[in-house]
Amino acid sequence: MGRHRAASVGAGLVGALVFVEFVSGFLQGYYTPLATDIARHLDINDADVNWFEAAQLLLSALCVPPLSKLGDLIGHQRVLVGAAVLTAVATCGIAFATSFQSYLVFWALQGVFTVWLPLEVALIYRRSAGLPQRAAATRRATGVIVAALQAGAIAGALSAGATSALFDSLWMVLAVPGVLTVVVVFVIVGFVPDTHDRQAGSLDAPGLLLLSASLLLVTGGLSLVRIVGVASPWPWLAIALGALVLVPFVQHELGAADPIIDLRVMRQASMWPVQFTALLFGVSVLGAQIPLSTFAQTDPDVHGYGLGLTASSVAPVIGGYVLSMLVGALVFARLSQRFTPRACLIAAAGLVGLGYAALVPLHFSVAQMAVCMVVAGLGSGALVAALPAAAAAAAPEGRTAVATGLTNTTKTIGGSFASCIFGVALAAGATHAAAASMSGYYTVWIVCSATAFVAAVGLTFVPRLAFADPAGIEEEIGR
Repeated sequence: MGRHRAASVGAGLVGALVFVEFVSGFLQGYYTPLATDIARHLDINDADVNWFEAAQLLLSALCVPPLSKLGDLIGHQRVLVGAAVLTAVATCGIAFATSFQSYLVFWALQGVFTVWLPLEVALIYRRSAGLPQRAAATRRATGVIVAALQAGAIAGALSAGATSALFDSLWMVLAVPGVLTVVVVFVIVGFVPDTHDRQAGSLDAPGLLLLSASLLLVTGGLSLVRIVGVASPWPWLAIALGALVLVPFVQHELGAADPIIDLRVMRQASMWPVQFTALLFGVSVLGAQIPLSTFAQTDPDVHGYGLGLTASSVAPVIGGYVLSMLVGALVFARLSQRFTPRACLIAAAGLVGLGYAALVPLHFSVAQMAVCMVVAGLGSGALVAALPAAAAAAAPEGRTAVATGLTNTTKTIGGSFASCIFGVALAAGATHAAAASMSGYYTVWIVCSATAFVAAVGLTFVPRLAFADPAGIEEEIGR
């Protein structure tokens, strides 16, 4: 009876959030195939499109902590509406922008959508209050909306090609996601209830300024490495300054009555391994996809490695990976009921490590790469769904959005670090201007595998029955 209730409660809420996350995935998958068309439209080099990604990553890292905290204070639904409105304005702005500068501004502002998932997980966790299987219900619902995100990414990538063929004008092609984001605003307002009572507390402006300065310096420095090169001292100076700013930030947060990030909670055994895993997971889930695509499209007859696929025929590898992420997100909640959430998190990280480790000897055919990426994708999908849900379960009541949002921020930092390191590794020893070095690809796969296995080890420090519901704990103790 309790299990049925946990599974069915908030079906209308979850249904609305499924659409919201589908659009989130659509945004993430839609623009990549259009990068060259956008570059031609703006009369810029293909490499200059990287500025859009760098700006969006930077704003994402900056906006998630304060918006998550604001959600805990004034209501997750209200902040979600505001974030959706900003995303809709930015996405429509991209469609009608006419210059590189305006594209850059709107593209950066669109990064606000990264706070959607943390706020949604907080909404789900709050809605499941009072259920005997609250954590399990949160994991199930989170798995469903993350699966919708992966489905949206697939739909976005496929739709980009279809709309490009259908419309002659680029603005019409770019207007498609704009329309969807406007619909998202109405879906949230109409179908996501605002049941939040305003909490006592403040936004902790000094802590926010120090944290923002640190994130700005670190992520900005990592982006600069890709632009000015590893030999320039400026990126490393920015990163070092960003790390130093964390010292007064920690001192302030430990003394603040209502810190933006409660470091005492973050250092608990059930929390720090989750955030540590999110940081390391960002290396592979955000940093390894472009190298995977470029390797698959490298001509082996010319360079001695690669699969020689075209942009369209690389779909079996990329599609298999994304589909396996969808499956991993859906099955995690069910498996965590049979075993423990901790065991499933460790297994998921292990699958990611195994998949990338297998690429080192198995990268000579489409079938080999597809199998390796399916293994990594199953673990990745489970982690995308599990990490915010685990953070919500470990957080004190009223601070769930901050905890889930921090998994997003640390993941973004991990991805930025990976993009920097992988770019340098792939450029080192390159024998042709258009192709990276094989040793660079080995570095990418080994680093992705190693970080995943280190994350699995870190998760062993989580208490055995962490994130489990009371009923599950009693059952486990009784065995």
